[in-house]
Amino acid sequence: MLYDDRRTAGLLLIVGGVLCFLGIIIAEALHPGYSTSENYISDLGVGPSALIFNVSVFLLGLLTVFAAYFIQKAFDSKLFSLLAAIAGIGAIGVGLFPEDVGTLHVVFSLTTFLFSGIAAIVSYKLERPPLSYLSVILGVSSLVALTLLASGNYLGLGVGGMERLIAYPALFWAVSFGGYLIGDSRNSAPPK
Repeated sequence: MLYDDRRTAGLLLIVGGVLCFLGIIIAEALHPGYSTSENYISDLGVGPSALIFNVSVFLLGLLTVFAAYFIQKAFDSKLFSLLAAIAGIGAIGVGLFPEDVGTLHVVFSLTTFLFSGIAAIVSYKLERPPLSYLSVILGVSSLVALTLLASGNYLGLGVGGMERLIAYPALFWAVSFGGYLIGDSRNSAPPK
């Protein structure tokens, strides 16, 4: 049923986004000498914080892939569902292949960052204003931060600060879009 598919997708996105955000915060507290400015987020995936960080990122990815399935059923939006599923697969890879694995980790991280930003932008077709506008803003800001990080321009925030400007807008989008899906689940069709 459409109503249940939207609610299920929304719940999965909220739980995944919140778990990952809290996992990052807890992992930062458990990692001695960790700097949110000078360390990559993925530095949390090795050492004493590894289990919490890697599991939380893996769960974000897994829940996002399942959410993409339910969104496809509810909206019949192949493009958005594909983008979200690829972002989710990227996050699963980040959780399975920590930073010390090397190239695989970099590929999965880039996949997650890139496709979550694009998915946030494309989600505007499934939303109503003002969330549709906010989703585009969050997606674009994540992609701009990704471009700045890749070019070595950290704007005084350090590599970790710039990386958070990629990850946090994507997580906030996932949680807000999830809430929208739950709250708007009584409507049977996406906005025109």
